Amino acid sequence: MPLAISVWSALWFLPFALPICLYVCWSDMRAMRIPNWSVLALAAVFVVVGLIALPLGDYGGRLLQLVIVLLAGIAMNAGGLVGAGDAKFAAAAAPFIHPGDLVFLMMLFAATLLAAFAAHRLAKHSPLRRMAPGWDSWETGSDFPMGLALGGALAIYLALGAVFGS
Repeated sequence: MPLAISVWSALWFLPFALPICLYVCWSDMRAMRIPNWSVLALAAVFVVVGLIALPLGDYGGRLLQLVIVLLAGIAMNAGGLVGAGDAKFAAAAAPFIHPGDLVFLMMLFAATLLAAFAAHRLAKHSPLRRMAPGWDSWETGSDFPMGLALGGALAIYLALGAVFGS
C-alpha cells in the first residue's frame, strides 16, 4: 500500500527538510534545545517549496495543520508535557505530512521514538559517550532529547514517501 504523500511532493521536500531534521537531532542531543531559527527554516521550506510540491488546493489545508499542531503544542507545553522547542518543531513539521498518512505517521513516530530512546540511552551508558563528550543530553537525568525522534521521524517519512508515495 503506497503512502498518501505523492512521490513528487516527497522528492521536493526531502532535500530541503533533511539537513534541518539532521541539525535538529544533533542540536537537541548536544544542547537539549531546538533553535528557533531551525524551526523557522523548516516552516519557510514548506511555505516556499510547498507552492511547487503540492496542488494549490492542498496548500492552505497544510498550513492549517501547522496552526492546529502549534496550538496543541502550546497547550501541551503549558501542561509540562513537552518542551517548547519540541512543540514548535512539531508544528513546523506538520504541513509536510499528508492527512491521509496520519495513522502511518503516528506508528512511524512511535517506532522512531522507541529506537531513538533506546539508542540514546545505550550510548549514554556506554563507551560511545566518549565520542561526544560534554553533550547536555548525557547529563539530563530522565529528560530525553525529543528532537532526535521528531527530526528522525520527519526525515524517515519523507524518505519513505520518495520511494513508496502515491
